[in-house]
Amino acid sequence: MTICRLHSCVVALTGLVPLISIGAQGTTYPAPPTAPATTPATTPPTTAAVRVMRATRASAAINIDGKLDEPAWSSAVPSGDFTQSYPKIGAAPTDPSEVRVLYDDDALYLGVRMFDSRPDSIAAQLARRDASGIYSDWLHVVIDSYHDRRNAFRFSVNPRGVQKDVLHSDDRNEDLNWDAVWQVGTTVDSLGWTAEYRIPFSQLRFGSAGKGVDRLWGIQVQRDIARRNERDSWSPWKQTDPGYVSFSGDLAGIVDIPTPRRLEIVPYVSTKLTRVPGDPANPFYRSTDAKPSAGADLKYGLPSGLTLTATVNPDFGQVEVDPAVVNLSAYETFFPEKRPFFVEGANIFNIGSIQGGPSYGSQQIFYSRRIGRSPQRFPNGQYVDAPDATTIYGAGKLTGKVGAWTVGILNALTAEEKAKVVDASNVESSTPVEPLTNYFVGRLRRDFRGGSTILNLGGTAVNRDLSDSVFKDLLRSSAQVGSADFEHRWNNRTWTLTGALSKSRIGGSMPVMRAAQTSSARYYQRPDADYLEVDSTANSLDGYSAKLGLNKSGTWALSATAKSISPGFEVNDLGFMGRVDYRNIGAQVAHNNFKPGKLLRSYNLYLGTNHAWNYGGDKIWTSIFNQVTMNFTNLWSIYAGGEYDPSAIDDRLTRGGPRGRQPTQWGAWTEIDSDTRKTVSYFLYTDYYGDTKEGYSNTVQLGVTVRPSSSVRVTVTPSLSRYHNTIQFVTRSSDPLATTTFGRRYVFSDLYQTTLSATTRVEWTFTPLLSLQLYAQPFASAGKYKGFKELATPGTEAYTVYGKDNGSTITPVPEAGTGKTESYTVDPDGAGVAPAFSVGNPDFRTHSLRGNAVVRWEFRPGSTLFFVWQQERSDFLPLEGDFRTRREIRQIFGRPGNVFLVKATYWFAR
Repeated sequence: MTICRLHSCVVALTGLVPLISIGAQGTTYPAPPTAPATTPATTPPTTAAVRVMRATRASAAINIDGKLDEPAWSSAVPSGDFTQSYPKIGAAPTDPSEVRVLYDDDALYLGVRMFDSRPDSIAAQLARRDASGIYSDWLHVVIDSYHDRRNAFRFSVNPRGVQKDVLHSDDRNEDLNWDAVWQVGTTVDSLGWTAEYRIPFSQLRFGSAGKGVDRLWGIQVQRDIARRNERDSWSPWKQTDPGYVSFSGDLAGIVDIPTPRRLEIVPYVSTKLTRVPGDPANPFYRSTDAKPSAGADLKYGLPSGLTLTATVNPDFGQVEVDPAVVNLSAYETFFPEKRPFFVEGANIFNIGSIQGGPSYGSQQIFYSRRIGRSPQRFPNGQYVDAPDATTIYGAGKLTGKVGAWTVGILNALTAEEKAKVVDASNVESSTPVEPLTNYFVGRLRRDFRGGSTILNLGGTAVNRDLSDSVFKDLLRSSAQVGSADFEHRWNNRTWTLTGALSKSRIGGSMPVMRAAQTSSARYYQRPDADYLEVDSTANSLDGYSAKLGLNKSGTWALSATAKSISPGFEVNDLGFMGRVDYRNIGAQVAHNNFKPGKLLRSYNLYLGTNHAWNYGGDKIWTSIFNQVTMNFTNLWSIYAGGEYDPSAIDDRLTRGGPRGRQPTQWGAWTEIDSDTRKTVSYFLYTDYYGDTKEGYSNTVQLGVTVRPSSSVRVTVTPSLSRYHNTIQFVTRSSDPLATTTFGRRYVFSDLYQTTLSATTRVEWTFTPLLSLQLYAQPFASAGKYKGFKELATPGTEAYTVYGKDNGSTITPVPEAGTGKTESYTVDPDGAGVAPAFSVGNPDFRTHSLRGNAVVRWEFRPGSTLFFVWQQERSDFLPLEGDFRTRREIRQIFGRPGNVFLVKATYWFAR
């Protein structure tokens, strides 16, 4: 049974809601639905009138205190007449707002007065910079200094002076990891509240202009009123509009400003202290280990509008740890990138992607977590001291826009890593575990028709130094991917057609290429796949990916996808992918209603279907699904969906053997969100998926958020899941008599797994520049295997159960000393001639407690001091599979490993 597939469809469903996540800028109250990075980018219809705001040169210095009391503000031209984006589309705001813009040779200044008839009710949560999910009013200033209607810089602030800066790209995409150095002051008074901005020109990107030439930039100013869930926009924008940046107005009047200096250097120093439990007999064990480090980041803005960013010996000790998981599949677990250097501006490197509907499988051509990955060679020895990650010597990237061209280039070099080994004779040596490697990714984009048509060329390259013989038959010497993609929009940009064609090639020794052909991504060795064959003499492997996506935005929305991923396609050296070898089509329709009524503020209805075949013509996936979203006038929300998946061939079930078959499956899920304006708010999520073989998956998750004060927020999300897979793969055993299954017996079992976890976050903000964040995840999971059996007939749901069918027997073998079942002896035909074989007991219990606490103090603009504490407790207990709640909770709190880090950065600019 394969379960929880619905969620991939749900992600695609959100692409039909024509909104962007700025609605959730700082609010956890039911914000407008969020569209992902795949939402079509647009420019406003040519018939729409563009509002114009004028900037005035400042006659004197401006003190950024939020009071707007300098005489220069009186000389600035005010601009108001905001309109509601929601809930009452196009209506006058409940309370008016007014904007003034000044500038001098160095910076842009904005003064915004936001009137409020009830200033005592202004929501003003205190939080750290770039906070999300807080209940607060917000002001957003969006500057499109390229004036291309696709890219912009957003500067947001709340009444308590909490700052947030966001980089917009492709009209809708958001990069919350972009950080700028700018100033803002706020004041709450009897009329409402005010915000006073100073945005240095060095933090924006624009080209040169002739003397006396009036620059024209895009601008949008938006105000969020939390208690009403209201957004007011200076330039009209509504939720069904097929874009965001493109609906900005114009900012005129900026004349004769010098080209700004854009050199920023941020050196760092850090010290890490590690205390972990270990074996005193291990010569490499140190109960306490201290490690100093130093490095630097550099950012240089070129006059053309491009930005050069570089890092030397980067340190990411303040980054949040990954959550614990139990992965029993044949594929790698995906964890998102969190390191600031790689996440900032990552959208430009979204190579070979399309905007489409529901799809099967995924391939991400550039996955930056490959850079600095864990070493890939695991030496044997009595004691081994190997690094956890590969050292990044340095990395650099060039990004930005010049005219109609957008450029993104990134290159990184990682070190050769070695492990220390003590063998059985107590002889110590060192051996390489990761070679010197260079990683490259590049993308070039050209806009046509004012950005309505876009062509992209991009690619990645990985080159490893395999001069040490230990790597020759282990790793690929090189891996390249080239890609071309396009985007074309028409009919006032409500329709979008996108496509991508990518080609990959990997190279290496014959054993390495054989391993690539027989890996879980493709399984060329499948005995009943007559269209595939392992080439043991190959020194390279080639493949391609072709994709098309169609989208229509608006009240009635449509999206569709067609994909063809060849068996030889491979991107895992610098990308991320699961399986290949399939063709896929999927489509969905949606109705989006954002006109508020007596009961509902908005609702959305979805219906879709998804299908996939392998290159041999086997139907491997069919799904029909739906979803409904209802946002109520009391600011509660309900989300629900269902799915039906008819039985289909599973060519990955036997992990390289003949075809299997998944039973017919169905499922449903629902989520209820309460009004997050309250001091205590919560959500409840539950789902149930079942199949015709009595397999099931059930999850219950409750999230509770408490705001005991305006500066503290606590979120606790306990989750319990129960899982019964009736065809969990266990192992295979060779037997020439098993002719039906091509000379091997493929062993499966019923798996009963229970997982309990509770993600906890505490955010305590002392000032907008000083904060404490705590993350912790206690986790326990146990898996019990019962009813061992083997596949009887390929491509069917027929199995022979050991100890029940065909005279077979299965005998547990106890472990010496403990009496626990160590393995099982299986005789597949009892008194027959088939040889017996052994199956290890795969039962398990595992526990962990992962967390970190980070104190962050921005002691001057752009300069930060971090105090970090990370802790991990974990164990893995084989041969045991019973889940006992009290016992599992107790065992979460085992012996801890602690890491303490102090890191200081200092920002220099000129």
